[in-house]
Amino acid sequence: MIRFYYNLAPNPMKVALCLEETGLAYEPIPVDTRRGEQFAETYAAINPNAKVPAIVDGDATVFDSNAILLHLAEKAGAFLPHGEAARGEMLSWLMFVATGIGPFSGQCVHFRHFAPEAERTGYAAERYVFEARRHWGVLDAHLAGRSFVLAEYGIVDMAVWGWARMLPFMLGEDAILEFPNVKRLLDTVSARPAAQRAESLKGRHAFKAELDDDARRFLFRSMKVG
Repeated sequence: MIRFYYNLAPNPMKVALCLEETGLAYEPIPVDTRRGEQFAETYAAINPNAKVPAIVDGDATVFDSNAILLHLAEKAGAFLPHGEAARGEMLSWLMFVATGIGPFSGQCVHFRHFAPEAERTGYAAERYVFEARRHWGVLDAHLAGRSFVLAEYGIVDMAVWGWARMLPFMLGEDAILEFPNVKRLLDTVSARPAAQRAESLKGRHAFKAELDDDARRFLFRSMKVG
């Protein structure tokens, strides 16, 4: 039984989708980051970076969502392409999500919604909004005339799905319309039964919703609060 440490953010949700797609048995274990549970010693022993998600699969402990996707797909023998050329393409696009889509989208959300009011405009905010939009544009152009990021549905699409669900919050209510090919992929993946089961995790645990001063201290440790 795989122990899956999660909350409802984009990175854990793409792992939840992969777990559901592969059919691997797992136990979801909530980590309420607004309550600081990611800093508990027991969790730090699993992920010293104090982030979610992480999994414990027998003797293997894996953190970072993209590493987890690779681990699960290799374990299941599914959702990976065959052949050296296809694997190179898969790794390239998976790392594009890992080092581009995810970080720039996350910083875009931070500066648009959670940074101190005085810092929600200016160079930092403009940079991350620009780079998030640019990365999504690169992906949208790649998806033109394609059903999936690669020739067949796989872990890169799962990685994209985790973040694409957040585009309205990230860049504005109508932002998804700027990227019609990304929207098509999002709709296709969201219609899969596995995605619907992953989304049902929302009802399994009541995570703290309030973004009070304590939550801000846990989530944004560099920020002066109170």
